Amino acid sequence: MFNFDDANKKGKEAVDTFVKSYTSVAQGWQAIATEAADYSKKSFENGLAHFEKLSGVKSVEAAVELQSAFVKTSYEGFVAEATKLGEMYADLAKGAYKTYEAPVAKATAAAKAAVAA
Repeated sequence: MFNFDDANKKGKEAVDTFVKSYTSVAQGWQAIATEAADYSKKSFENGLAHFEKLSGVKSVEAAVELQSAFVKTSYEGFVAEATKLGEMYADLAKGAYKTYEAPVAKATAAAKAAVAA
């Protein structure tokens, strides 16, 4: 027989799980967007500072040396930032899944019990 109280309870649990998941995902996206914006700003400022230094150079050798150092530090910074963003995306996915982990395990156990009966 259909029990309205159980259905109401299950519906409330589902909505609560969705809200927790949505909150976690929204916070993760916000953190990623903030990090990307900060890196973009920092990268632009570093490029501008480099251009100012480069415009004051008197010899080709000094310009090549300065440019080489800038490219090396820019590349290292990019790799570090890409690694950090990759970890943030992985954490976002884990956080989104974590809220559904317990309900899915509970539903799987109930389904197994129903099949076994």
